[in-house]
Amino acid sequence: MGGDACIRGEGMNHHILIIEDDEKIARVIQLELEYEGYEVSVAHTGREGLSIVEQKEIDLVILDVMIPELNGMEVLRRIRHMSNEIVVIMLTARSSVYDKVNGLDLGANDYMTKPFEIEELLARIRVNLRFKHKSELSQAGLNILHCHSIAIHTNTREVYKGERNIELTPREYDLLLYLVTNKNRALEREQILNQVWGFDYYGDTNVVDVYIRYLRKKLTDSKEEQLIHTVRGVGYMIKD
Repeated sequence: MGGDACIRGEGMNHHILIIEDDEKIARVIQLELEYEGYEVSVAHTGREGLSIVEQKEIDLVILDVMIPELNGMEVLRRIRHMSNEIVVIMLTARSSVYDKVNGLDLGANDYMTKPFEIEELLARIRVNLRFKHKSELSQAGLNILHCHSIAIHTNTREVYKGERNIELTPREYDLLLYLVTNKNRALEREQILNQVWGFDYYGDTNVVDVYIRYLRKKLTDSKEEQLIHTVRGVGYMIKD
């Protein structure tokens, strides 16, 4: 449990909110995060958690699905209505694919099923905050990226196809941004996984294929149109 001084330094200046009705679990997570150097707030109900998000500058929310007053899915929906910049990691005792897909579709950045190892949660937090920081740095010098009929407004994280707004989850947006900023380059699945999900990601590379499929469905209007190309034996590429 915990980490060395070098790792603890990564937590500085990041404010994490835990929304978890099990006070013992919330306290364990809080102590570990504070040991890593994070500023931590705790809420035990959905309404209390939303109130903290509205009042404070929160970088990341650890959000349990089964919480009183407002469930985690509704809290996530309202957080995304307020901001796309806040990282949200969902926690649940459920393991069904439906719950995971529902959370991701509503805009969760990551998903963990209870019981989990605290070390894995800490790793997921570091990866997501690190990518958030890189994305903010890139956005500071960019405004709108164009590729074919797609326009990516990096300051607001909005994506348009012509005049139509395309609703993307945070992960879908990050994946599209990475592909567009590396257009005309064949990107390997492992390369995409490392840059978009982070080097500490524990999942399978198949997650890249799944999200490419999501993007294609949202960004293409016909079978003839092809924005994201499959490079056989390698991975994917956007040609411009």
